[in-house]
Amino acid sequence: MQIIKCSCFYTTEVNRSKFIVHLVPISEYGGLQKRLKAEHPKANHVIYALRYLNEFDQVVENSSDDGELKGCAGVPALNVLRGEELINCAVLIVRYFGGIKLGTAGMARAYALAVKNVLTEANFVHYEKEVKHSFSTPYSGVDKTLYRLKKLGITQYERDFGVDSVMWGIIGSEDKIEKFKKLQVG
Repeated sequence: MQIIKCSCFYTTEVNRSKFIVHLVPISEYGGLQKRLKAEHPKANHVIYALRYLNEFDQVVENSSDDGELKGCAGVPALNVLRGEELINCAVLIVRYFGGIKLGTAGMARAYALAVKNVLTEANFVHYEKEVKHSFSTPYSGVDKTLYRLKKLGITQYERDFGVDSVMWGIIGSEDKIEKFKKLQVG
């Protein structure tokens, strides 16, 4: 599975219809469809497709045709995301009608092409599940712990300085956390 590093957009034209595609991490999805509709009041449709992992590590998918013929817009966009094994992202497509009817199959091909085109602009990263790990160290071990975290590339951490020790909470990939635990014991 793959995730995208940052949002990107691309414009595709098919038979004078313009498809403005926004590919965003799922964290940026909330309210974006509404904002795009406000930015493009003359656009005919703003469809979306999204895939993300829920708290049980299950892939959740959803799509909307936003007034296009049923199954001709959101589903083809979602199928492209599935084919690339993308998760934790959403694709939104603003469509301006160009005056030439595309037909059912033509519309599905156009939406799929638009999503494939935006993927050429995206930077992908292999998905690694992140886990949390808590532990404590004496004050004398803070510098050593920071060095080990930096060496393993673990950048998400919190410290709670207590009376006689420091309580840590770190977040990283399962592999990095396991390596850290082995370093901690040694």
